[in-house]
Amino acid sequence: MRSELITDRHLARRAVIYIRQSSPHQVLTNQESLRLQYDLRQRALGLGWREDDVEIIDVDLGLSGAAAVHREGFKDLIARVTLGQIGIVLSSEVTRLTRNCSDWYPLLDLCGYRDCLIADRDGVYDPSTANGRLLLGLKGTLSEVELHTIRARLTAGLLNKAARGELALILPVGLVRETGGVVVKNPDREVQARLDLIFATFLRGRSASKVLRAFNERGLSIPRRGRFGDTLWRPPTVAAILQVLKNPAYAGAFVYGRTRSIRTAPSGRASQKRLPREQWRIVVKDQYPAYISWATFEKIEAMLRDNYAEYDRNKTRGVPREGAALLHGMVYCGACGHKMVVQYKGGARYMCNYLRQQHGVPVCQVIPAAPVDAEAVAAFFKALTPAELDAYTQAVSLRREADAAALKAQAQQVERLRYRAALAERQFDQVDPDNRLVAAELERRWEETLRDLRQAEAALADAAQDEGRVIPFGVGPDLQAAFAEVGRYLPDLWSQPALTTARKKALLRCLIDKVVIHRAVRDTIALRIVWRGGATSEIALPITVGSLAELSRSGEMEAAIIERARAGESDAAIAAALTVAGHRSPLRQTVLPSTVQAIRLRHGILRERRQSHPRRIPGFLTVSQLAAQLGVTPHWIYDRIYNGTIVIELDAKTGLYLFPDGLTTLRAFQKLKAGKVDRLSPVPRLAC
Repeated sequence: MRSELITDRHLARRAVIYIRQSSPHQVLTNQESLRLQYDLRQRALGLGWREDDVEIIDVDLGLSGAAAVHREGFKDLIARVTLGQIGIVLSSEVTRLTRNCSDWYPLLDLCGYRDCLIADRDGVYDPSTANGRLLLGLKGTLSEVELHTIRARLTAGLLNKAARGELALILPVGLVRETGGVVVKNPDREVQARLDLIFATFLRGRSASKVLRAFNERGLSIPRRGRFGDTLWRPPTVAAILQVLKNPAYAGAFVYGRTRSIRTAPSGRASQKRLPREQWRIVVKDQYPAYISWATFEKIEAMLRDNYAEYDRNKTRGVPREGAALLHGMVYCGACGHKMVVQYKGGARYMCNYLRQQHGVPVCQVIPAAPVDAEAVAAFFKALTPAELDAYTQAVSLRREADAAALKAQAQQVERLRYRAALAERQFDQVDPDNRLVAAELERRWEETLRDLRQAEAALADAAQDEGRVIPFGVGPDLQAAFAEVGRYLPDLWSQPALTTARKKALLRCLIDKVVIHRAVRDTIALRIVWRGGATSEIALPITVGSLAELSRSGEMEAAIIERARAGESDAAIAAALTVAGHRSPLRQTVLPSTVQAIRLRHGILRERRQSHPRRIPGFLTVSQLAAQLGVTPHWIYDRIYNGTIVIELDAKTGLYLFPDGLTTLRAFQKLKAGKVDRLSPVPRLAC
């Protein structure tokens, strides 16, 4: 039935049918809905359009209507309406055109301006009229709300299932889901052993790149999940190793919500942002069979976080030189990860100026070298003790176990490749020789498998020979005694002139690989020593500061001093008690009685009566009294006494510099202050 809204002007232009399904799955399964949309061609013919003037736009099949930026068919429709080529747009319902009002209302404005009608199964509408725009606007709003309603309903059900840990997520390689939905480890023992080897190698080396290097040296591949859930063996990469190390499923945990969708533009595609573990939405532990414990997973996560941008590995340590900084070439900034340089202006200091050189920003941090060097040397001496030699023996034992595990992994890899070669041979033997295309492909696969097998067997043989040739290095009693002698005499030899600075640096580099320093708070340096072999030592190093306010616990110490001083304790007793409690003075590692006295006096807590009254000597002025009358600081007078501009001697009885209290003294000092005289000599003084 033809609508009264359709005129000859509309029939002179094209009728366009817009067809869309929201996902590829709907395109395959919702065939009836798709058939109804294509049947709109009969609707267009019934409205008066000719067969040749009816067009179908269906390039957006399988695309969501939530946005228009990725729908080329919808963009083409908008362009043709703008050019005035379309008389009517037909769709089974408004939701097929768009589910976003920001895309819907511009289409209505454009159709109203170009006199283009819109039709669905309910009727024909003219967007240029108030009634037509009202009805179409309501339909578009309901379409957008319907999308949010459907999404909220689906999300609620999904979250409810995820909270129980029953949501069937894609499992990583090494975990498989059986028919009943139960998750078990992959029955392939090589897969299990290879994943265990990845975790063990990382915990020993503390770096994903070291895991990669160890696997490449052995020629080991790692299992990867294929497109259809099968297991594929691929060469190791850092990214693949990190995927294994960062996946909580290997710790037996079901996790949902590790990422968040971020939409940078209103109509753009959303990007995924990884969230820290504290912001994961749902975590259900002990849901899967675990390769590692949850505590081990947290430990690995902390290691990876510490390793991020920690060192700039493109730089070398350089040759040991005679500079005073013993760790020159080994110190890295714990804030930005770049190597620090040495500055000898005003004493040796480690300075991170890489970012200033490259980007013109302020210096990252400047740390005095003396306390850092002293702590590193102390750790170096400690490493030579018998206890550390026992730890080395244990490390050698662990290394042997790791080598045995790697050799076993190589043997399993050879066994798998032998099976693949035998399978390829059977497939080649069973093919019809006349089918040359298939036979040639199977022959090529067989040859590739045999080549991989030969390489793996050669690598296994070399590894077995190396293990047989290498004599296990043990620290016997004689060597332990030699190390003990070195550890006993080296601290004394360290301060002797015969041991030059360059030799000291060379000795330190025998055991120390890198030193990472970061001033976490003003009075403490976080020191991390990375030893040869990958072991690390974490040290919190207190350093001197310029004032009490720069101490991180200054407020706590001041409150304790006030409380104890008011209780009547002496300054020395308070200082000793606070030292035991872990406090210190700005320039010392202990609390000085003078620090206690200064804080006590600042708060008006006095011990003697004379402290509450200014010192007055009849007929004389002290330095502070004279400075007050002249309007200068006491330092101004003391400085000129010390450089000989003011000639005066200390009073033998009071131990003070005393000046006659009179106009003569004031006038003489005023002339000195004004620069009219160069020297006051001698200043008259009377004995007290």
